[in-house]
Amino acid sequence: MDIYILYYLIAGSFAGLLAGLFGIGGGMIIVPILIYLFKAQSFPEDALTHIGIGTSLATIIVTSISSLRAHNRKGAVNWTIWKRMAPGLVLGSVLGAAIAYVIHGNSLQAIIGVGAFLVGLKMLFLKNKSLEENDFSKLPSPIEQTGIGGFIGVVSSIFGIGGGTLTVPILSYCGLKIQNAVGTSAACGLPIASTGAVGFLVFGQFIDPSVKEVLPSGVLGFVHIYAFISVSFASFFTARIGAKIAHKLSAATLKKAFAGLLLIVGVKLVLNSDIFTF
Repeated sequence: MDIYILYYLIAGSFAGLLAGLFGIGGGMIIVPILIYLFKAQSFPEDALTHIGIGTSLATIIVTSISSLRAHNRKGAVNWTIWKRMAPGLVLGSVLGAAIAYVIHGNSLQAIIGVGAFLVGLKMLFLKNKSLEENDFSKLPSPIEQTGIGGFIGVVSSIFGIGGGTLTVPILSYCGLKIQNAVGTSAACGLPIASTGAVGFLVFGQFIDPSVKEVLPSGVLGFVHIYAFISVSFASFFTARIGAKIAHKLSAATLKKAFAGLLLIVGVKLVLNSDIFTF
């Protein structure tokens, strides 16, 4: 177990840096890494992916707090938009956790991988006229913003992510310059992760007793406590570093870097999902 705690700390450091830099919760990185590490520890296949997702959401609580504080000091969080999206984010996260409970993990992995790749292509090749300044005339109505929050909450909770892969491009498309989209996305990750993690803790109590019996110590519901503590500890510090770097980069550079990350992660998730195994 000791060597795996070291691996969790390394993964958390990397995820935290990306969280602060791109306004994501780090789940796009943490989930694949946790699945790989849990497989190496012979976790049962029936619970493997769900524990990775639940643990990821729990770590994003800490990462989001660190990241949003850093972005808020720079004035990059639009709290008005956040307040409108928050109810949808919470309700969507509960629904997403319930849906994830009945869906096979490999299918979830492949779907989010394809989605991340497509979003990355859009951000990389389609121009955004509001790149350098906010254009609030493009924002949808308050009710629509709540609905968007619900959609983001459902998808994010299912896949164990903080929602940045959806929130950043959506807010960017709706008129926020990239730094504000990233900062607001970091704040949106908190209600998603908090609600989603609780959902996975609860639904994880209802797994097959025969599966629960062979789970290693430290697993509570669908959350691995040791991994959660290790990843959170490391990511809390590196998220602030990532946020500082984000505000030193140009908007165009930050947008291209974010798109590149989505393309790489999207391909990795699909290839690692085993959907092409016959």
